[in-house]
Amino acid sequence: MANSNLNPDRSLRLPLTSRRRQVWWISVLVVLLSVSGIALSWTNPQIRSPLKPGLDFTGGTKIQLERRCADACSDLSVSSINNTLTSLQLPVEPGRRAPNLDTARVQLLDRGQSVVLRMPALTASQGQAVIQALEPVAGPLEAGGQSVDTIGPSLGVQLLRSSLISLLVAFTGIALYITIRYDRRFAFLALVALAHDIVIVCGVFAWLGLLTGLEVDSLFAVALLTIAGYSVNDTVVVFDRIRERQREDGDLPLTVQVDRAVSATLTRTLYTSGTTLLPLIALILFGGSTLYWFAVALALGVVVGSWSSIALAPSLLSLWPSRSGAQASA
Repeated sequence: MANSNLNPDRSLRLPLTSRRRQVWWISVLVVLLSVSGIALSWTNPQIRSPLKPGLDFTGGTKIQLERRCADACSDLSVSSINNTLTSLQLPVEPGRRAPNLDTARVQLLDRGQSVVLRMPALTASQGQAVIQALEPVAGPLEAGGQSVDTIGPSLGVQLLRSSLISLLVAFTGIALYITIRYDRRFAFLALVALAHDIVIVCGVFAWLGLLTGLEVDSLFAVALLTIAGYSVNDTVVVFDRIRERQREDGDLPLTVQVDRAVSATLTRTLYTSGTTLLPLIALILFGGSTLYWFAVALALGVVVGSWSSIALAPSLLSLWPSRSGAQASA
């Protein structure tokens, strides 16, 4: 205790509070970019939502075709597929209108080996008619490599509502837990860090929706829930160490206590983040198109969550006036 007071700067791997303004500027700029992406997505007449909703939320039919390629797939363009769909006459039941395939969205994945079509809801016979019409253009196709998934509009709305409710319940539970577990300043800053992480991840996907047409699905909601848990857990670990430092170094300035706590948890946080990122990177590289953006969202959340836990939340805590040892250890 005496030795630590004589040399308050010992064992500081990261003198955070002396660089806190740089930390705040970085976070503010990234959050502003994220919020602007969400706002632009919301005001976009073709999206009208903070994020571009996928088939899970809007309803419709998704058709995925796997092409049979020896070494490399032959050239295939989105325009040729769109032209084929536009000229296609779908079978229609009496008294019903044929779906408008002009609004179909086409994606080529895995260097053209997979073709993904998103279009209005189709019947089983209409889905098979689309596959048969595209085989001369995109073929040859893998035997059994075609999938047709249809989600009705009412089910899409129900999934969206359920996802929003689950996110709200999870964030409310987290807020209640950290409010009971810590005093108000710790709880408030943990929520700030959580909001910071969620806004940035949503902002990145909002920009991707605007620039590349990327849509979010129910897996993205799962990713947000996972990111929220990871972010709060990481922040709680750092805050626990800060409370320990307040008990041991109560006569030192709060900025020194924060710097010591962050330096003590830095290696642990980096190792935890690194080992968490390894399987996510493997999913990004080898997990295929289904889990690709889910893994990207989780990886982004881990990086941003580590930043907010190590840098943002502790640096904001250093603005609060020091408290007595009794209060700090509460």
